[in-house]
Amino acid sequence: MGVLSYFAGSFTFASSIPALGFSVHKLESGVEGHTLLIIGGIQGDEPGGFNAASLIVTHYDILSGNVWIVPNLNFLSIIKRSRGVYGDLNRKFDKLHPNDPEYQTINRIKKLIIDPKVDLVLNLHDGSGFYRDTYDDRLHNQNRWGQCIIIDQASIDAKNFSNISTIAKTAVAHVNKHLLKEKELFHVNNTQTIKGNEEMAKTLTYFAIKNNKSAFGVEASKSFLTPKRAYYHLLAMESFFNQTGIRFKRNFQLSEYYIKKAIDDDIHVALNNRKILLKIENVRKKLSYIPLKKNSKIEFQVNNPLMTIVTSGDAYNVFHGNRWLTHLAPQYFHYDFSLDAIHMIVDGSRKKIPFGNIVSVKNSFMVESLKDHRVNIIGFTKQACPNESGIVIRKNNILKKYSIDKKGMIFRVEVYKSQKFSGMVLVDFGGDGLSDFNVASQKKKLDHSKNLF
Repeated sequence: MGVLSYFAGSFTFASSIPALGFSVHKLESGVEGHTLLIIGGIQGDEPGGFNAASLIVTHYDILSGNVWIVPNLNFLSIIKRSRGVYGDLNRKFDKLHPNDPEYQTINRIKKLIIDPKVDLVLNLHDGSGFYRDTYDDRLHNQNRWGQCIIIDQASIDAKNFSNISTIAKTAVAHVNKHLLKEKELFHVNNTQTIKGNEEMAKTLTYFAIKNNKSAFGVEASKSFLTPKRAYYHLLAMESFFNQTGIRFKRNFQLSEYYIKKAIDDDIHVALNNRKILLKIENVRKKLSYIPLKKNSKIEFQVNNPLMTIVTSGDAYNVFHGNRWLTHLAPQYFHYDFSLDAIHMIVDGSRKKIPFGNIVSVKNSFMVESLKDHRVNIIGFTKQACPNESGIVIRKNNILKKYSIDKKGMIFRVEVYKSQKFSGMVLVDFGGDGLSDFNVASQKKKLDHSKNLF
């Protein structure tokens, strides 16, 4: 059976989650215009905001002006599903002791906010209930935060976008033209921070205001599931794009259904210089015997800024935002670098497939024989076959339980030179393959003492 043999080894790993820094994604059109800064994930229990920010990174093209996005400001709290592991990060922008564990995070985001290129700042939140100017009922009143644009004051002394109230009202009007239900109305919530609102004086938006930056909080209601929250966030952001003269293109239809697909689909992790690619949507809860490099830190690339890998004892967990997706149980090898691709016959056509790619298969595939290398098709059912190259493989020849996905469609094809791992290709009996691995952020090394981003 084409199942990995286990080569024993002894390795030590950190058992706790390392510090997770935020990432900055600059979508710059090359066409002169204003710069809008979007921040998501300041509180880790607000997935509507940080998923909406991530969608701007992965699914929008900016055609004029610039959009800078921080989708994962409080990444550790996102993974922990906590408002704030070290307290509320959105109350640390006034005074903060240098010993605070988030001191460097605050300093870093402050520098980004006050960058001379930044004209306008959006801070994305999910808030309880539905904000109203007057008390309607328990969920609709002045003490709720959902479904509103928050401003600290009506105007500021700034060169651009000084009339904060007017901008907020325009955004609210745009959102209210596209409500999914009439009762989900947006409102403007002016906290009048300068008049003595001590809590709001500690926030990110008020820090921006004090530095003459037009700043707004966008709050979607926690009464909704994440796709609907993201829908309202995206509506609001698109209004701000329009008001700042930023032209854009979105590659999905703005609806709950397509937002959910955009969030969930086409997410991948590449390991160790793309020797390995794992298609993560609909992944099984545990992937065993992942061939990682001996005596080396795991390196990974992701195509979504909310994706990360963290240590868990002697293994690894993969997260997408606040969702734990899978557990990677490693098997360790020395790596072979003499080969970077294999030739396959896929449904009768010969193809060269580089390692770290997915090939779509309709009926059958065969890996051509390789000198000094052996092929291991994980889950192949033929007995006593040390090298599985040169064999025509159909889906019914592979045990479903060895697929990496829950549907039983995607399988690992691994190549070895003696006892060294050369690389992996995925075969997908139900998909379109992978045309482009669009890495959303730079290569990461999983260093237990350093940030991943």
